[in-house]
Amino acid sequence: MNDETKKQINKRYEQELDKGERFWPDSIFRDVVVSLGIFLLLILLASFVGVPFEPKADPSDTSYIPRPEWYFLFLFKFLALYGQLPLIGKIEWLATVLIPTIAIGALTLIPFIEKSPNRYYSKRVLPISFMSVMVVGIVLLTIMSEVPTVTEDGSKLLGTLQTVVGIFIPLLAYILLFVFKKNNRLMIWTASLAAVFMILVSGTVMALAPEKAVEEVEVPATLVDQITAGQDLYAVNCTECHGDDGSVAVIEGVEGLEGEKITPINSRDVLYTITDSAMAEVIAYGRPNAGMPPFGKTYGGELTRSEIDYINIFIRYMWDDRFEAPEIKPLFPPLAEGEVPSYDVHIQPIVKRYCISCHRAGKDNNDFLMTSYDEILTTGDNVEHNVVAGDENSYLLQVIQQHAIMNPDNPGEEMIGVMPPTKALKPDIVDAFTRWIMNGMPQTAEDAAALSGAQP
Repeated sequence: MNDETKKQINKRYEQELDKGERFWPDSIFRDVVVSLGIFLLLILLASFVGVPFEPKADPSDTSYIPRPEWYFLFLFKFLALYGQLPLIGKIEWLATVLIPTIAIGALTLIPFIEKSPNRYYSKRVLPISFMSVMVVGIVLLTIMSEVPTVTEDGSKLLGTLQTVVGIFIPLLAYILLFVFKKNNRLMIWTASLAAVFMILVSGTVMALAPEKAVEEVEVPATLVDQITAGQDLYAVNCTECHGDDGSVAVIEGVEGLEGEKITPINSRDVLYTITDSAMAEVIAYGRPNAGMPPFGKTYGGELTRSEIDYINIFIRYMWDDRFEAPEIKPLFPPLAEGEVPSYDVHIQPIVKRYCISCHRAGKDNNDFLMTSYDEILTTGDNVEHNVVAGDENSYLLQVIQQHAIMNPDNPGEEMIGVMPPTKALKPDIVDAFTRWIMNGMPQTAEDAAALSGAQP
């Protein structure tokens, strides 16, 4: 910078000082306006966009693949691409320490390399070109962050193309920019061509990328949804021993625990003395000495921490008289006179609540499984008698009406006990099963509607 330029800058600086700007109210006013605008933007985003609900983090879930926040996805992808490079890809500290340090150092040195005092865009071609290539690279790496570097068939084509976009083209562009730093036209052409080629190659990558199956996880957002989710989980995992209302004091019908005395979990002795965290630990770890297996994934079970929390919420709001339960929708729509229930609308939720706890794979249930419509009709040691259309003597109808099935070879011996063994089903549930079987076990609501009004 020559002396004449320095004099011009100092003169302009003195002029700006003479004009002056008050901290109050000028600077403060502008800051307040900008802050208010950002605040309103956040309010609008929170009100109309929001944050998607996700399950709580579960450290015991080994299938979970952690992902960084979106603003770090480009670096995440860069490290993945770096690992594709031969030889140097094995030296992790080069990618995690050396290369980022060089990049930050290059940005730091640009003002010393480009010493022009001018602030006009046309006079700052080198730093603008350098940053343009970098920003384009960051955006494209972020977009490609979900694309695998190696496909399921072992092909590395996508990984090679991504490496070209994220490493080779930018590196070549940076080298040429410093080589052409005296020629604005060549620098502009270099940055423009680099950006165009990066966009074209990344577009090819996205076009060739395999479709990713997105697994939607429904997370209960409201208290009612959480109670309902907890009730469903309780029905599957706990009803067998504790009953659908938690009132069981003596376990019946459970192999290995027949006659075991337990404290009803809907009692004040449990609800008033055990905290939520202690209850969660009991569910997760179980009580091995009492025959209760662990249900938490951490200890070999199937429930996540969120699911255990839902069971806790259900227990508190439905049985603890210190909590006021919200209005919960009925298990199934009430049946009108002459209406025929369907499996999809009426029977499935009943089965899920009262039957699946025992009638699923791995349980002692005479191989009668009830986790699907087809299983109810086609499984069981007594499949020809369990569910028979129009037959009021079907085994299922008899046992839910508290009539045990006796062994035909030994009339004094029970072959199938009453169901559920802990507590009789309510009359409306028995009525729904009866109407369903007597009218041919329709699966869909449409099939049931076509039969409604018909006499069994």
